[in-house]
Amino acid sequence: MEVIYGLIPGMLILGLVAVVVLFWAARSGQFDDLDGDAHRILMDDEPTRDPRRTPDADGGDEQLPR
Repeated sequence: MEVIYGLIPGMLILGLVAVVVLFWAARSGQFDDLDGDAHRILMDDEPTRDPRRTPDADGGDEQLPR
């Protein structure tokens, strides 16, 4: 029973530290753009060509049969 006298203040201090860290992260902009990096990593830097299309002799694109 005596151990609870140490656990209760410890949990209160731990909870207070967690709240302080949460507010610090929110004020410093950590939660501003949650999806930006997730989508940016999937985007290609250069547009890719359609592999079903091939250039013909006059420079235009010719559609290949499927």
